[in-house]
Amino acid sequence: MRIGLLTEGGYPYVGGEGGVWCDRLVRGLDRHEFDVYAFSTGQAQEDAGWVELPPQVQRVRTAPLWVAEEDGVVHGRRARRRFTEHYGELAAALCTAAEPGTAQKSGTAQRRGIAEKPGTAQKPGTAEADRFANALHGLAELAREEGGLVAALRSEQAVRALERACRAPGARRAAREARVPDLLTVADHLERALRPLSLDWYEEDGLGAVDLCHAASGGIAALPGLLARHFFGVPLVVTEYGVRLRTHYLTRPDASPAVRSLLAAFHGLLTAETYRAASYLVPGNAHARRWQERCGADRAKLRTIHPGLDATPFARVGEDRRPEDREKDEEREKQERQERQEKQEKQEHAGPHTLVWLGRVEPAKDLVSLLHAFAEVRAAEPGTRLRIVGRPSGPEGEAYLGHCRALAAQLFPDEADGPHAVGRNPVSFEELGGPGAETTADVHADGAVTVLSSVVEGFPVGLIEAMFCGRATVSTDVGAVVEVIGGTGLVVPPRNPRALAEACVSLLRDPERRARLGAAAHARALELFSVEQNVAAFRGLYLETVARTPVRRPVLDGAGDPQPFAAPAEAHVPGHWTEPTPRAVPTWAVETPEPVTETVR
Repeated sequence: MRIGLLTEGGYPYVGGEGGVWCDRLVRGLDRHEFDVYAFSTGQAQEDAGWVELPPQVQRVRTAPLWVAEEDGVVHGRRARRRFTEHYGELAAALCTAAEPGTAQKSGTAQRRGIAEKPGTAQKPGTAEADRFANALHGLAELAREEGGLVAALRSEQAVRALERACRAPGARRAAREARVPDLLTVADHLERALRPLSLDWYEEDGLGAVDLCHAASGGIAALPGLLARHFFGVPLVVTEYGVRLRTHYLTRPDASPAVRSLLAAFHGLLTAETYRAASYLVPGNAHARRWQERCGADRAKLRTIHPGLDATPFARVGEDRRPEDREKDEEREKQERQERQEKQEKQEHAGPHTLVWLGRVEPAKDLVSLLHAFAEVRAAEPGTRLRIVGRPSGPEGEAYLGHCRALAAQLFPDEADGPHAVGRNPVSFEELGGPGAETTADVHADGAVTVLSSVVEGFPVGLIEAMFCGRATVSTDVGAVVEVIGGTGLVVPPRNPRALAEACVSLLRDPERRARLGAAAHARALELFSVEQNVAAFRGLYLETVARTPVRRPVLDGAGDPQPFAAPAEAHVPGHWTEPTPRAVPTWAVETPEPVTETVR
């Protein structure tokens, strides 16, 4: 199978977002061929280069999203008229689309004047969705025929078409209130978002030659997959470990209401079209799945596949060695004991009464609550120590780290074991790679309990690493934490230092319970979050996708010419009306499963 892998700011670039799991996926599916189509997000990323590519990567094509490359295309009068028509239709769809996040009323509620439940997301109407899709495909066809749209998207013609749509009858109030600076901002954003339309990827020997397109994220990365499906009927699979539409809703808080409204409408319509056209949508966890459903995804298309982590670096910590294995390898065991003893001399805070926090230092991690909780832990268990291992994220993280250091010095004065010993603080701030913290496995190995205190969290990779190491965990109930740990750890409400402290103390005082939870966590991590299960799940999904939605390539006759009427004309007409409508099944024909009851004796 030949797969077109679509990425934005990730694989194959070094250090790109999502590049690690893409690399593991490509290497795991060594019987398939991969063509990588990647968008770069900056000059620094391009200067960093690519990761080492396996032999199954047949071709890599890249394009910068951070700069517009002049194509030198000058449109004639007819092409300019077509561009104005399609761009105007796209702008009109943005101006008339429903406000995202507003309450949606059903027909009965509208007639009776009754409001629906608060918080119900407004999904784009069928008319606006079709209007947006037709305009997008029209612009793509124009770009393919004329050689690009770079100059047209940056022209005054585009701004005027946007202005007419905002002033037209039926436009939303926020669109009608858009000023000239707002129109210029929105037109500039649309130009950046529509740059993939001008690429030369959409040819028979490009995306038309693959059997399946796999977008590593939603948004702009999935746009080439949409066009490949439109031009060649290539099925599309979209993976979202973080929902891009949610990110767009949370960005540009300082922009004007008109800018936020129009950009939210664009990304909402693009997401709706992506979800409609995709054969399958792959959320990485239940949290992302709920967001996809809220943004209009069809539940029948959703297939949850958890990210896969390499368990090899944690195997030495996570698996207990048997007595007979220790006898056979006494020299190695002796050497490991010596290394552990030296490490303990260097890091006196490491031991069975050590709490470990590992991650990126930023306000969302709520280390302040962790420090206050640790004060109560120290009062109950005076010998306990806390290791905070991680680097700050940007200037905000630097300032937050300084605040946490000052708070730790205030809450915990330096202590000494005797009158002639040097005092030290029970809280240590370290960076990964330093003495005693060379790897994440070393950090978890030197601790008894791993703690997560975040108030905002997506998919907690750090918890999975602790589970691979067989460590019991105490976490706050945020993001996908409960889904990840199941019943193998303790969960407390966020911003509750007392509950966090009580959970830590209960595990520190019960070594047998720690061991049971750690063993269960290790087994759960190997079952659900390994690279092997991730690769196997995608292998099955690829086969299912190609089997259900095969690529319809041109049927040739004996002379090598396209055979007429090989495919019905309706298959090429865009619109929701071409999709089959499921037949209604009467209730008496639905088989109701018998409830299974267990007899209590």
